[in-house]
Amino acid sequence: MIAGRTRPAALTLPSIGRTALALLPLQAVFRGSEALLPLFLAAWFGRGAGTDLYYVLAAYFVFVGALVTGVFQDSGAVAVLIEVEATAPALFREVAGSLLGHTLAVGSALALGMGSLAAAVAWFACPAFALALELAALMSIGMVASSVRAFYVGVLNARGVFSAHPIASGAGMALTWALLYSGRSALGVRIIPLALLMGEMVAIAWLLVIARRRFGLRVVPSLERSEPIRRIFALTRLEVAGSLITRINPLIDQVMAGLAGVVGGGTLVQYAGEVASLPTSVLQATLFPVLLRRLALEARHPERFMAITRRTVVTVSLSLTFFSAALIGFRIPLCHLLFLRGAMDANGVARIADILPWALAGAAPFGALLVLARAHVARQNSRIMPGMGMLNAALNAVFNAIFVGPLGLSGIALSTSLTYLVVAVVFWVRLPRGSGI
Repeated sequence: MIAGRTRPAALTLPSIGRTALALLPLQAVFRGSEALLPLFLAAWFGRGAGTDLYYVLAAYFVFVGALVTGVFQDSGAVAVLIEVEATAPALFREVAGSLLGHTLAVGSALALGMGSLAAAVAWFACPAFALALELAALMSIGMVASSVRAFYVGVLNARGVFSAHPIASGAGMALTWALLYSGRSALGVRIIPLALLMGEMVAIAWLLVIARRRFGLRVVPSLERSEPIRRIFALTRLEVAGSLITRINPLIDQVMAGLAGVVGGGTLVQYAGEVASLPTSVLQATLFPVLLRRLALEARHPERFMAITRRTVVTVSLSLTFFSAALIGFRIPLCHLLFLRGAMDANGVARIADILPWALAGAAPFGALLVLARAHVARQNSRIMPGMGMLNAALNAVFNAIFVGPLGLSGIALSTSLTYLVVAVVFWVRLPRGSGI
């Protein structure tokens, strides 16, 4: 078992790049099925009051659920689990059980409280109260299921089993697609959260089987508050706070797009941002979970830790610069291929192509930022995350105020890119270099 290895991690662990490349086909299939889902939902359900209600509630529960699922997404929880496995492997099962117990408790409390709030608002504001109540109930349960899935993904990533997530999620998505196709006529939009919930349950079952067969890890929920659990709470509380603060940036961008006086300006900025995020999305799915584990294992060896961090920052930045330059060169035919259909007009597609270079200017800094954020997480330096979130939001607002006037919608994209650059530099300057955690 992993816990029984005694050779230095640097001699036994496989290459970060090789592991990430091995994950690429699995993640491509998984993310491909997810990316196609909105297109088919539009074709199957069209648009109307029911779909508007579904998407409003979905956005609400995704935001609320991030308070729990964010604990396990390349976070301090994973770093602490890796440390426990390396230094006190006998405690791993106990710590995992306590983490699962608290996940269930917090997730259930959030689901009950925020689900009740959604139902209360629907009672006063929604004519289709019965439908809203059914959707809110399904999404509340789904939020708890998502938190449990995120827990098992975090545990297995800490053990180096990175393939478990795409395989389990792919199995869940297969059931989701089947239920959507077969139940769309009888249940309408109700089938969407129900199918997603069933898919989550399949993914959880798959992850649970992998954990038991691979490691004999039978996790029994508890509410023990051991020192590692208290440390996980302290770290992730700060990380989640920083993440939530940065979530105001899209709102700021949309407000500024409205002030720019372009019809549909916010939509155009959003589409350009989605295209610009494609290269970093691939890295987030493949490289970064592997990188976090390696950095956490090397956190007490400053020279190796800094060497890996520097090498990864340079490699990621150069790779993203290359891909960004290629996308800029082919942006016009690419935008036509992706967007010039249906209700989107040619002038709107041309504006997306104009915005795209300014958005892609931030791809390399954003990649470096993501690497350095994980380096801080691996060093369990999460106390800086709320401050970095405030810096991120403040810079974006200031740059928007400066550049939207002379550059219009492109100024919004430039503001985001400059924000990434400054935040990446600050992350690098504040990265601990010593041996202590």
